[in-house]
Amino acid sequence: MTTVAATPSTDPTTRIDAAIRPIPFTRLTRVELRKMTDTRAGRALLAVTAAAAVAMIVGTLIWSTGPHGLADLLGATVLPLSLLVPIIGIMGATAEWSQRTGLVTFALEPRRGRVVAAKLVAAVLLSLGVFAVALLGAVTATLVAGAAWDLTLPVLGGTVLVVLVFVLLGVAFGFAFLNTPVAIVASLVLPTVWTIVAGLAPSALDAIGWLNINLTTMPLISGEMTGTDWAKLGTSVLVWVGLPLAIGTRRVLTREVK
Repeated sequence: MTTVAATPSTDPTTRIDAAIRPIPFTRLTRVELRKMTDTRAGRALLAVTAAAAVAMIVGTLIWSTGPHGLADLLGATVLPLSLLVPIIGIMGATAEWSQRTGLVTFALEPRRGRVVAAKLVAAVLLSLGVFAVALLGAVTATLVAGAAWDLTLPVLGGTVLVVLVFVLLGVAFGFAFLNTPVAIVASLVLPTVWTIVAGLAPSALDAIGWLNINLTTMPLISGEMTGTDWAKLGTSVLVWVGLPLAIGTRRVLTREVK
């Protein structure tokens, strides 16, 4: 029997191109940001959010009693921003599973952890962009109505933090459930359950207040956070953002893509 020594192939098609590099994280973030905005549902939600923010500002000027300032007008936009923008984050987090694009996404970027991180960064950037538009609307209304320029740095920073917390909460619930309708309902209903429980059990009001993220974020808007307030905020964020995010990340990293 004769043996033939194997020789390396000289076919250029079998060589690995040295110019091939991993997908940059910035490109992943841009792609995820586009997924959240470049759809009919995403654009519709952004339009509804803008309309709701304007309506809240106008309503505050018309129907609210007492003098108005920039801080009041900006605070009026927190409700639509904290309710609607997280839904866009949920749709971005569940896109690979609800719209069955996982094979494409994870084939182009097999490292799923980077995809999860890109979705989180994209959601933060989107929320900051929407907040900037809301701030511009509040400033414009202040100029037109001749309202007071009473916006302080703690109030501005606290308002931004409130929007970011609820957007991250939406993304975390999207990862945890990997189903858009279920994640939307859960993110809106489950944190509110603690308010109902507190009403049924007044003796447990103080303990339950540590887990009610709707209440723990309120001092941020007024810029009057104390040490206890920060502790309550951290506890509620850990439960409603950190825990679902940890569960969801685990699911994304290990779930079979079909």
